[in-house]
Amino acid sequence: MSTAIVWFRRDLRLSDNPALHAAVASCDRVVALYAHAPDEEGEWAPGAASRWWLHHSLEALDASLRERGARLHVVQGGSLACLRSAVAAAGADSVYFNRLYEPHLVARDAAIRDALEADGTAVHAFNASLWSEPGDIVTKQGEPYRVFTPFWRNLRTRIDGRSPLPVPSRLPVSDLPEDIAGRTSIAALGLLPDRDWARGFVDWTPGERGAEEMLGLFADDAVAHYTEGRDLPARHGTSRLSPHLHWGEISPMQILAFLREHAGKRRKSADIEPFLRQLGWREFAQHLLFHFPNTAKENFNPAFDAFRWAKRDPHALRRWREGRTGIPIVDAGMRELWATGWMHNRVRMLVASLLTKNLRQHWLPGEAWFWDTLVDADLANNAMGWQWVAGSGADAAPYFRIFNPVTQSEKFDPDGAYIRRWVPELADAPGRLVHAPWEDPSWLQRTGYPPPLVDLKSSREAALMAYRNLRADRAAAGPAPAA
Repeated sequence: MSTAIVWFRRDLRLSDNPALHAAVASCDRVVALYAHAPDEEGEWAPGAASRWWLHHSLEALDASLRERGARLHVVQGGSLACLRSAVAAAGADSVYFNRLYEPHLVARDAAIRDALEADGTAVHAFNASLWSEPGDIVTKQGEPYRVFTPFWRNLRTRIDGRSPLPVPSRLPVSDLPEDIAGRTSIAALGLLPDRDWARGFVDWTPGERGAEEMLGLFADDAVAHYTEGRDLPARHGTSRLSPHLHWGEISPMQILAFLREHAGKRRKSADIEPFLRQLGWREFAQHLLFHFPNTAKENFNPAFDAFRWAKRDPHALRRWREGRTGIPIVDAGMRELWATGWMHNRVRMLVASLLTKNLRQHWLPGEAWFWDTLVDADLANNAMGWQWVAGSGADAAPYFRIFNPVTQSEKFDPDGAYIRRWVPELADAPGRLVHAPWEDPSWLQRTGYPPPLVDLKSSREAALMAYRNLRADRAAAGPAPAA
């Protein structure tokens, strides 16, 4: 009788789970194991909002397993020690898992694999989260892509033709003894907040079924209007699948297959290509972090190391985090983030632009705040997004991405519905004042809403000057010496 340990990580689903599918197909019995080891992720252990999501996602996975006569065994401690203990207790001869691609986890998993194989345990690893693994897509010269469009052209040719794997028809269960080292419960992991700041997360349903429901809602309505709707923060015009994707409750393969099937049943098929392209951006982020592992902490473009950021301003950072900058669309986004663990993508660009361009604060504090407060916090996406806006990243254009938050909110939230929802001080603002309340100082004073933290026009000019100075400094320095 062969027994396999299926090591769950960020693949918290039963359908289209290649590690689980292969283990069930190859072995007589399987043990579903989750090993909690946040210390191994260092500073990139899940933030507070992600921990809330993880708690509920683990509960959902355990419930799905129990419906099929199995259970999720939860242990806490070093991953290798937990796996060795589980292998010994179950009499297992193999371990199956799906890969993670953050550089520090790639190194950890390689060391674990080597150690288990040295013990005589067979190890099998699979891709469960991406259309194509990062090392598989390179230029004709064998180099990693640094620009999205040619990367997407390459990736787009690879995503068709694979059907998602079904939920295994049987789950041949093998249990672990209750006294196994590190045994704990989901509740005992302490993932939920000590004080209930997460009450506003009620609109989320973590878990595989929640992901399927969210995809169904998106396919029924928003996907047909995605090109224009994705930019309107007052509407549910985006998929809101990002946290489900991060925790592996659904795969991009499943999303593609479902949208195609759904579109085929409709009399007028929706164009799903714009949304697929956005999923391509997610893969591009993974690709960049895999090939350029320092980009979570360092500028992707090293020329930006000489950029003249303003002195760190704790007061400005605090007002930005609290949604009290006096710039309505920015404050609406930051308050939405705190209340719901999520922020509309268009608004994410605006709040990042204000911080890095108008306030000229380094992108790292913004990245860290998003990491702690987003339920969809993803290391690759977070780093790429912040560097893209700041101007230091791949596909960056610093001169052209100094967003004017007033014109942006007038364009994408014309009646101020989004602002009025999240900034109640401006709920009764007449006309343009909902976007720029400082234009009537006496009215603004009566609202209790703060005046602008920064003058948008002069701070934009200062940012442009800083970019011009960087370009001039590079030109004066001449070409870099040959390696």
